[in-house]
Amino acid sequence: MANPSLSEYISQSQRGLYQSVFGPEYLMKQTYFTVDTATGIFNTTYGRKVWQALNNQTRAFNAIPRTVWGNTAGWRIRTDRGSGRSRPVTETGSLPDVDVSNIETVSSLPKIVSTTFGASVKSVFTAQLEGGVGDVLALENENAQLDHVKEMNEELLAGSAYITSAGATTSFTVPASIAHHFKIGDAVSQYDATAAGHDRTSGSVVSAVNTTTGVVTVASGTTFADSDTAYIYSRAGLTSLDDIVAEDAMAPGGGVARSRAYDLTLGGRTAGTWNAGASVSYNSGTGRDLSLNLLDTAIQKIRTNGGEPKVIIMGHDQYFKLERLLNSQQRYMGQEEYQVGVGSERTFPGTRTGLVLATYQGIPILPDADVPKSVSATSDTVLGSNVYVLDTDYLEIAIAQPTQYVENRDYFAANALVVRGLLYTMGEMRCKNFFVQAKIADLNS
Repeated sequence: MANPSLSEYISQSQRGLYQSVFGPEYLMKQTYFTVDTATGIFNTTYGRKVWQALNNQTRAFNAIPRTVWGNTAGWRIRTDRGSGRSRPVTETGSLPDVDVSNIETVSSLPKIVSTTFGASVKSVFTAQLEGGVGDVLALENENAQLDHVKEMNEELLAGSAYITSAGATTSFTVPASIAHHFKIGDAVSQYDATAAGHDRTSGSVVSAVNTTTGVVTVASGTTFADSDTAYIYSRAGLTSLDDIVAEDAMAPGGGVARSRAYDLTLGGRTAGTWNAGASVSYNSGTGRDLSLNLLDTAIQKIRTNGGEPKVIIMGHDQYFKLERLLNSQQRYMGQEEYQVGVGSERTFPGTRTGLVLATYQGIPILPDADVPKSVSATSDTVLGSNVYVLDTDYLEIAIAQPTQYVENRDYFAANALVVRGLLYTMGEMRCKNFFVQAKIADLNS
């Protein structure tokens, strides 16, 4: 076929002002960054700018210090001075009995967090055309970076134990809004409310999480039922603050849980051994309002154990409750806004006079939308967010490999004309002193 003349080409390109010489498929939206599906990279009316409609704040992640991993796979914690090794001695009295310290070993290995994205070769080209989003790979790379840090923030603030509302040999059900605290690859143990016993020999590995129905699918072997407790036996991702701020036989929602951060013991945190938490305040799954007494007790426990709180992390619901508590007791002689920094984050503006809004007893307060919430004893009601009082001198995010970006254009390996991108980080959340961390749970929203 001969090439069309210039006049024929112009007439064809202007045939129907709403048609394109490239064909209609080039202006269809898509999902996996192709140009042939219902949603995609083109917006013929509003141009190229893509606005975020998501909460990408990562305040907890930003507040915790980062450090290089170092040449270690764990550490040891001295938890007991030794019985009777120190006492007064009379002039001719016998010496104290010889005893040794109790040393607990903590195993900590790096975890891998990854984020992927991809686009077809065709979409990469057509995204540059009029009505497209521009450089689709650069756009998704930027978005993936936000998602990657957000994932780590969510893992750091994942809840560790919840009462189930239903169960089977391969699944259990929790309220849908908190199901995301269980991640694929996590090992979950069960407290049987009927038999009053634990099944934690190896944990059932999570294979799927439905955040719409709240159903968490696990490997067979442990039978969950209504009112049982499902709690984390080991994490596939980063160890969370909730895993760290836990104690022997803690009672989430009125149940019993023995979370096992860092493989403290093979059997979990059994009652009667050592308490790996400064203060965990539950209320048997019954909601209560945040009070200054609860906060004071958490701070007192940390200081009694030799620590000094550096930051208070809570949900926005508890922040406004605390603000109202403090406002009612303020006496103003003048007002001046100021902020306190912790990590790479800053608190909300507060006042220097009276009781400070941005801090409590000089401790910065950071509200984070990802802070986990408690569940009531009936397992079908989600309460308010928890409050964490932390001494960050003993907390760190140890990085074994900084975030890496890998791009793959091997079409034969993918068996498709697609460009794939991967971000991954290798590291782990570390806590060198469990006794100077605290949590307040079972709060009203």
